[in-house]
Amino acid sequence: MPKHKTSIAILGCGDVGSTLAYTLILNPICSEVLLVDPKTELLEAQVRDLGDATFRGNTGCKVRAGTHKEAGQADIVVITAGAKQKIGESRLSLLSRNLHILESIFSSMAPINPHTILLLVANPVDILTYFARILSGLPESQVIGTGTSLDSARLRGILAHKAEVAPNSIDAYVLGEHGDSQFIAWSTISIGTAPLALAIPASSEPGFKEDIATHTRGAAAAIIAAKGCTAYGIGNIAASLCKFILFDQRTVRPVSFYQPQLKCCLSLPAVIGRQGIIRAMPVVLDENEQRELERCAEGLRGIIAGAEQEMRADEVLAKALEADDLLGDETVSRTAEVDSEI
Repeated sequence: MPKHKTSIAILGCGDVGSTLAYTLILNPICSEVLLVDPKTELLEAQVRDLGDATFRGNTGCKVRAGTHKEAGQADIVVITAGAKQKIGESRLSLLSRNLHILESIFSSMAPINPHTILLLVANPVDILTYFARILSGLPESQVIGTGTSLDSARLRGILAHKAEVAPNSIDAYVLGEHGDSQFIAWSTISIGTAPLALAIPASSEPGFKEDIATHTRGAAAAIIAAKGCTAYGIGNIAASLCKFILFDQRTVRPVSFYQPQLKCCLSLPAVIGRQGIIRAMPVVLDENEQRELERCAEGLRGIIAGAEQEMRADEVLAKALEADDLLGDETVSRTAEVDSEI
């Protein structure tokens, strides 16, 4: 039977998930938004509040609560759910907790619609995207992380202000990890048809590039320090990616996806459409940028190896505890038999 509606499932209805849902409702690109969250009271309140935004009649998009099983059949599944970092907690420990959440999510969604596109928003997004492609069982082209899409948008915004042009007139990318090791591909930037040096002569002055890179890299931390979270920017970026996918727009954006040659997931330009990653878009980097990319990949591979080691240790511990429980049950059973004989 032909499918007459499109659906986007959002796992996690906190600040980012609810902002994404609100954006999808106001700029309807799907028939239905499905919210899933274990906090049932929050989930119900968000659905009712978001539902109120549909009653004006300027959108045909519906919003409702759903289960993980239902979410697994959606056209796009967006994962915003994740543990927050505790005071003094290591990044690897936070990652371990988020990987357990990811495992639980995919276990609850199984079997996933083989045509579903998975969009990772939760952090650390590159590492979670790497493991999501393994845990979900979906083709690698259908597992995408938002990556440096928002970082690149921030970069275009800064350059647009300095060049006094619209941001969509600028081609500029932040690549690599969505994190401290990200880098700007300065050699590829163009404004209209002009290279950066011609469009913004001040770009050759000392400190220009360093200041912009620092501002771009630290933007999220500054916002979080002031208000506790970032939601509007990433919510809009995620909604845009959903639109590119459902409408098969073949738009080029820097997103996180698996790089076979680097053996990790990080952000490079890709053509995005209804099948997810249609193809990687070639990018020519200078020598310094190429070294930055390889250094970034090396760091991510190290984190992946540490996470895999911790997951194996958790499995060993779980099996040991299970064996101990079985041994305890057997001891109790034997004791009961002796007691009955006495």
